[in-house]
Amino acid sequence: MKKTISFLTFCLLTMLAFSQGKVEKGSIVIGKIDSVQSTILGENRKIWVHVPDGGGSQKYPVVYVLDGDGHFSSVVGMIQQLSTINGNTMSPKMIVVGIPNTDRTRDLTPTHIDSDPAMMMDSAFAKTSGGGENFIAFMEKELMPYIEAKYPTAPYKMLIGHSFGGLAVMQTFTHHNHLFNSYICIDPSMWWDKQKLLKQTEKVLTEKKFEGKSFYLGIANTLEDGMDINKVRKDTSVETKHIRSILALQAAFEKNKQNGLKYRGKYYPDDTHGSAPLITEYDALRFFFDYLPMKFTMKDFIDSTGALAIKYQNHYANLSKKMGYTMKPDEMEINYMGYDFLGRKLYKTAERFFKLNVDYYPESFNVYDSYADYLIATGDKANAMIQLKKALAIKENEGSRKKLAELETAKK
Repeated sequence: MKKTISFLTFCLLTMLAFSQGKVEKGSIVIGKIDSVQSTILGENRKIWVHVPDGGGSQKYPVVYVLDGDGHFSSVVGMIQQLSTINGNTMSPKMIVVGIPNTDRTRDLTPTHIDSDPAMMMDSAFAKTSGGGENFIAFMEKELMPYIEAKYPTAPYKMLIGHSFGGLAVMQTFTHHNHLFNSYICIDPSMWWDKQKLLKQTEKVLTEKKFEGKSFYLGIANTLEDGMDINKVRKDTSVETKHIRSILALQAAFEKNKQNGLKYRGKYYPDDTHGSAPLITEYDALRFFFDYLPMKFTMKDFIDSTGALAIKYQNHYANLSKKMGYTMKPDEMEINYMGYDFLGRKLYKTAERFFKLNVDYYPESFNVYDSYADYLIATGDKANAMIQLKKALAIKENEGSRKKLAELETAKK
């Protein structure tokens, strides 16, 4: 019986999680196209923005995705999945800002080069290179303020980049580390300009402290035939310069554990340069937010003392401390838990959940209406009427009005 209750609860929470997609006029919508007029770059920059379903005063961390037109939909889908899976969170719900390219070489490279024939970089391709600092200034002084003014943002920020985008992630991390809380760097082009940024990063990792920062490095299998990950470290050919540069970066991270950075790097032997982003992003999100999932036991779901509600409260207090802003469980999840325990006549636990939702979401009419259902079920009709009036003061709705009328009629 205990296992059945626990299993059914998880199933229903999962159904609740997967019912949170947004459908508009017969279409499934994951985001919108917005734009920022940039004085720094001298152009209008399109941005793709996803905002999670929510409401009220809820705010969300922001993920900035370079090469946004190539990675936006996969990052949005992954975060949606991980933030709702099994009624638990492996990742917070997050706003995703995809930044499509106008001049990719200009914006995502840190220094100007005339050409690099060895890496098949001709003068025409390299002509506009070296605009990375301007692009970072655009993100810091124009894009971020715009996003923070227009959308419900929390202070936590993440940057994701692949290939040249990974190079831009490294430039930001090395020279402007204050801009983001966490960085996902995927198979970066660290060979650029005779590994100049690589050498700068190696130096910075030994000198600076990175407490409170997180970094994940994904390395694709770009090895030549007959080469393996051990042999390539000693190789000197141009063909292996890309992966050797990234392995040197990995070594620099690993030998500087004194700097306080939360770091993990991983080589993906079964993934190419093109396929590495998806698995790297998934592993990085799980690594960054390893403290998010709640640990449930069978006893939690037959709790008659209210301890499970307190467990939720303490868990989210701890998350808020780690993330640097107030985090709350999903309103409908707490609502469901209250009704589940109420239906099984575990009244003390039910009451704790309903009251918890009132504390978390005082601007929602639903939490007062639901608390009133508990009070009606336990015979406290006078206080139930008070809660229903609170619900109606926030939003006129047929359900609360009908319940209140029935209680007032019964009182006469």
